[in-house]
Amino acid sequence: MSYVVLARKYRPRTFSQMVGQEHVVRALGNALAQQRLHHAYLFTGTRGIGKTTVSRILAKSLNCQGPDGNGGITAEPCGVCQACLDIDAGRFVDYTELDAASNRGVDEVQSLLEQAVYKPVQGRFKVFMIDEVHMLTGHAFNAMLKTLEEPPEYLKFVLATTDPQKVPVTVLSRCLQFNLRPMAPETVHEHLAHVLQSEGVPADDAALRLLSRAARGSMRDALSLTDQAIAFGGGELREPTVRQMLGAVDRSHMFRLIEALAQGDGKTVVETSDALRENGLSAGSTLEEMSAVLQRMAVVQAVPSAADTSDPESAEIARLAQLMPADETQLLYSICLHGRTELGLAPDEYAALTMVLLRLLAFKPGSVAQKKTLNEPARVAAPAVAAEVKPAAAPPGRVLPVVDPAPRSDGPRVKPGVTGAASEVVSVPVRMAPEPRETAAPAPVVPTEEGNFWFDLVQRLVAEEAITALVRELALQSQLVARDEGHWMLRVERESLNQPASRERLKNALRAAGHDVELSVEVGAVHDSPARRLAEAAAERQRAAEQIIYADDFVQRMMRDFGAKIVPGSIKPTRH
Repeated sequence: MSYVVLARKYRPRTFSQMVGQEHVVRALGNALAQQRLHHAYLFTGTRGIGKTTVSRILAKSLNCQGPDGNGGITAEPCGVCQACLDIDAGRFVDYTELDAASNRGVDEVQSLLEQAVYKPVQGRFKVFMIDEVHMLTGHAFNAMLKTLEEPPEYLKFVLATTDPQKVPVTVLSRCLQFNLRPMAPETVHEHLAHVLQSEGVPADDAALRLLSRAARGSMRDALSLTDQAIAFGGGELREPTVRQMLGAVDRSHMFRLIEALAQGDGKTVVETSDALRENGLSAGSTLEEMSAVLQRMAVVQAVPSAADTSDPESAEIARLAQLMPADETQLLYSICLHGRTELGLAPDEYAALTMVLLRLLAFKPGSVAQKKTLNEPARVAAPAVAAEVKPAAAPPGRVLPVVDPAPRSDGPRVKPGVTGAASEVVSVPVRMAPEPRETAAPAPVVPTEEGNFWFDLVQRLVAEEAITALVRELALQSQLVARDEGHWMLRVERESLNQPASRERLKNALRAAGHDVELSVEVGAVHDSPARRLAEAAAERQRAAEQIIYADDFVQRMMRDFGAKIVPGSIKPTRH
């Protein structure tokens, strides 16, 4: 008998065998048990997470005849009746699967719908399953709308897609939609361990963790990679061979890099980058692994109890989390994500990798002066004088400034006493503060009804990450001048924002948010944009923070008794 790949051999045959999609299984199970059946279902989600599998199980649930031939609609198909066996084998007359990726025209859809007028031959229901339905043409969608909305009582539609945004709203409104989620690495790991135990394949835990992360939420990809790893490893799964097969970077390199970045050790950063090049390890994989480690560090820093103690790397990640401040972890994570997109732009990806790593080192938060070299500490020309203060316990919203004592010939350390509960000692670096320059304040925003509507809508799109990059800037910098039922007029001050691609993407984002309108953009004076409102709100918070600082008794004593100055730009609001 020919070998059956793991992804097919261990494809779930019942809802109880499915993993990682409990929300979908529960909803469908309850609907089948109560026989509250919809006429059209839409399953969405990325590849390899069970869309087609759910469709086949649903078809068996609707047509199961039971072991004795007297069964009815059930949430637990028997798997032994003729209908269940034929659906599993792909030969059930009343279950039709159409691949819309290769059969996307109106003729193919009409040919399928012609079968709808005939009652089931073998089962209780006819089930039409259309995979990758978003690939259908507009005429094909129009051809199926009427039947999709009011099918015969014996007909059920099951649609599946990896890109629901390309499915017309007229189709979405006729379907009961279920979003299948990418599976967590822990879920994939647990299922792989079960599969390999059933197969009698020896595997170590570290190898399974690598495969679970490499699958990126897809169980089918995880099982396919496991098949490949078994062949590559000669019938067993060990971490070194799996890492070699995946081209994954050894986490020890990541730990060394992150520790060097935390300590500002540029020499080790460059040497580790060179070692990655010599070993032929992927630059993209390096940044990906760094992002994963930094993400886990951020979780440990925010919620120490959330650490996965079963992972052998958890102790090292916890140690690194102690070495690096939380804000620096967030910054490094962001730079790693953006750095991956730059690798393809450089003539040498390893040179690009080195630049990204040096950028991580150059933008360390809290650095006072520019480093002259990667290994030398910064030298400050000003006298080495610092004021150590013990401020009283600050009320909520209290803002601590950077206070700059005037230079003294003997350079003493000043420790003024402050009444009240004391907090930790704050060491304030000395810098000569230039006098602030006055700048002309922009004209205040004059709120309008259209501006209120546009501000709320843009804020929601930004929060949901429905718009990014240039599209986000177009939305933030524009003013909604007028809107009617099918057309909105925006105004921007810069012609560079008025790009056709940005307008089209903004229109698509608005359509997904429920506003199917045409957009026009003109260039002119903008008086009420989301960006100006946000800037005005930020300026107001800054003014309030400065008033708190200048009115503070301790700050006034420092300025009066020691000639201290507040460094411009050092006052930041602590709450938004």
